[in-house]
Amino acid sequence: MPRTAPVLPGVTAPEYDVSQPLDVDYAAAFADVAPAERAHQLAVRQFVQDEVLPVIDGYWERAEVPFDLVKKLAEHDFLRDGVDVPGRPRISFMAEGLASMEMSRGDGSVATICGVQGGLALRSIVMHGSPEQVERYAEPMARGEILGAFALTEPTHGSDSVSLETTARPTVRDGVEGYVIDGEKKWIGFGSCGDITVVWARLDDPDAGERHGQVHGFIVPQDAPGYTGTTIEGKMALRAIWQAHIQLDDVFVPADAALPGATSFKATAAVLFATRLAVAWSAVGHAVACYEAAVQYSTQRVQFGKPLAAKQMVQERLTRMLSTVTQLQLLVGRLTELADAGRLTGEQASLAKYSCTRGAREVASVARDMLGGNGILLANRVARHFADIEALHTYEGTESMNALIVGRDITGTSAFA
Repeated sequence: MPRTAPVLPGVTAPEYDVSQPLDVDYAAAFADVAPAERAHQLAVRQFVQDEVLPVIDGYWERAEVPFDLVKKLAEHDFLRDGVDVPGRPRISFMAEGLASMEMSRGDGSVATICGVQGGLALRSIVMHGSPEQVERYAEPMARGEILGAFALTEPTHGSDSVSLETTARPTVRDGVEGYVIDGEKKWIGFGSCGDITVVWARLDDPDAGERHGQVHGFIVPQDAPGYTGTTIEGKMALRAIWQAHIQLDDVFVPADAALPGATSFKATAAVLFATRLAVAWSAVGHAVACYEAAVQYSTQRVQFGKPLAAKQMVQERLTRMLSTVTQLQLLVGRLTELADAGRLTGEQASLAKYSCTRGAREVASVARDMLGGNGILLANRVARHFADIEALHTYEGTESMNALIVGRDITGTSAFA
């Protein structure tokens, strides 16, 4: 007779469900938001539960872009990241902030997809494009039919992007007036797998007077001759969105590819200012995800005969995480009220980004430690957020750059060097 293997104690590891939303808002920071804003938040939360969480670990581990999710984001009108598109309902800063928090609570790559497509590429065209450009691109981008990239950072110009070296030179080619663009860009989301790229380049035209040497914006098709976008491999964060190293070698675009409202770095800065607060909200979403996972894990994981949640040290850590999350929520909530009232300053947005990514890192670190060995498994959420926060902490202005922006406001003295 065949022998039956004995069932040994402690061999089969239990599975932990750490994916459920806990509606974390301990200080009621969002209790008084408008019903439409709350509905938008909950719609994104449901999308995360139904569409993102069941599949994202696989995409993240394989470093693949979830293009099927991109289509679904567009179908739910989440892809434009709150940017005003003619014919579509306006979304308040508060509603979009809550949406950014919920999307990042699900996954940083998916939230970044929305930020690149809507917050950066689409916003550049809507803010600085001609009526014809807006009509041509805005609605198709909102529908996900045209995927866009935003190319500012260069291999040797990150924090000092104001010093970018990519050039755009007026020329006539085959009887068509336009520009020849030369240079390189790096860390460009969708730059190797999209349709168009908003390229920021310095105008090389001595006859243009004061405009010579100023930073201008151009809509460049990714299939233009001379445009090469190479996906950056080996990333340990935001693995489900591709960033590219772009080479622009004698790329010709017609004159109507220039964004007429983007004729200095102030135009670029205006786009970045509009997105910085959204990045702070995203950091809060990552922190919430880590806190949720820690709470749920602590009630299910049994050690020494009791759930971890019954241990004093664990309760102190949960309280520490909740304290940080609550402070971040109150900060972004108040600053978003100022944004909706048209009173948010660049320095305030920088403080939000500085504070929220720092706080999110702290929460993720405590949560990762609390989960022990299980904290490095994708299935338990924390590891993915732990890694993705590192990218969030750097882009849209590093901690140091945002600190210098706020420091200049405090002291009246610039320390940029």
